[in-house]
Amino acid sequence: MKLIYPLNVKNEFVFNSSPRDFTVEEIPLYEFTGEGEHLVLQVRKKEMTTWEMLDAISNHVGIRRRDMGYAGLKDKHAMTIQYISVMAIHEEKLKAFTHDKIKILSSVRHNNKIRVGHLKGNRFNIRLKKVLGVQKDKLDSVLKWIKTNGVPNYFGNQRFGTDGNNWEDGRKLVAGTLKMRDRKTREFLMGSYQSYLFNNWLSKRMELNHLLEKFSETETEQIMELPQGSLKDTKKQPNFFKLVEGDTMMHYPYGRVFNVEDLEEEAKRFERKDIAPAGLLPGKKMKLSTSTAGLIEASFVEEMNLNGARRYAWIQVTEITKNYVEEKAHYELSFVLPKGCYATNVLDVLRGQAV
Repeated sequence: MKLIYPLNVKNEFVFNSSPRDFTVEEIPLYEFTGEGEHLVLQVRKKEMTTWEMLDAISNHVGIRRRDMGYAGLKDKHAMTIQYISVMAIHEEKLKAFTHDKIKILSSVRHNNKIRVGHLKGNRFNIRLKKVLGVQKDKLDSVLKWIKTNGVPNYFGNQRFGTDGNNWEDGRKLVAGTLKMRDRKTREFLMGSYQSYLFNNWLSKRMELNHLLEKFSETETEQIMELPQGSLKDTKKQPNFFKLVEGDTMMHYPYGRVFNVEDLEEEAKRFERKDIAPAGLLPGKKMKLSTSTAGLIEASFVEEMNLNGARRYAWIQVTEITKNYVEEKAHYELSFVLPKGCYATNVLDVLRGQAV
């Protein structure tokens, strides 16, 4: 699976996904009330999955893991700070909790259990190493571009398993050539295939964006095998990601789904970061793109026994700060992404190489 990125640059740096060089901190969707029968814990963990952290705490308290609440799953290899919830009746037991990889930083009462997705976003702190000489200036330049434009929202490698081929079993399950009794594993693998199709659709759209930078609308239509006139007025749009007639859009950073009707007006709203294009996770109950966008999307639509969805194809990177430590050749980065988005998308655009 070849992913296409927006900038034709190549930057050299070293990034280790380790607690020393990579931290992730959840930004809650709302303020906690300070009262109620639930207890929200701010927890710091390292070198363990969210599931392993939940197991350690639930075993100490003497409850089932499913009785606990959490907003999102966090990277095993990073230092992560996230919020979980338990019933407040366990407050005394939690005071005695100790673990060499987990620290409870704070606790506060709240009215309800934390649910998956109860997140505004995540703050990432990343240290890039061996950033020498002109590389620092090149990274500054790309970071400035990212701040203005955003980045493509590909699914990261972790979605596809250690060997990167989970999606192949997912495709076999969809085709009916593979049978599997365990529902959770079956749905996970089919979800991996959905993600694979999304990445391929997004790469196709990235190809379109690059073609429109180099060629006329008519020439791009011929290369993409699209009907004559279907890309009319796309080239003049100010965004790198060009919208086309019938694109499926979502209000940003969350909100309802709709199809493009007035291309010029929606391109302006996209530039203002009010809306963003929404890519395809094929399945049941999903809104399809129409017109030109529907023609491009058609080859990635598959019927499967799994609910479909739309996912932001393009995301904004906010609250960007940077610091260059010259004597160590370290480039320290901090930024915020919406929930469900991968820091690797920012790193891949900074690196400037297709994966």
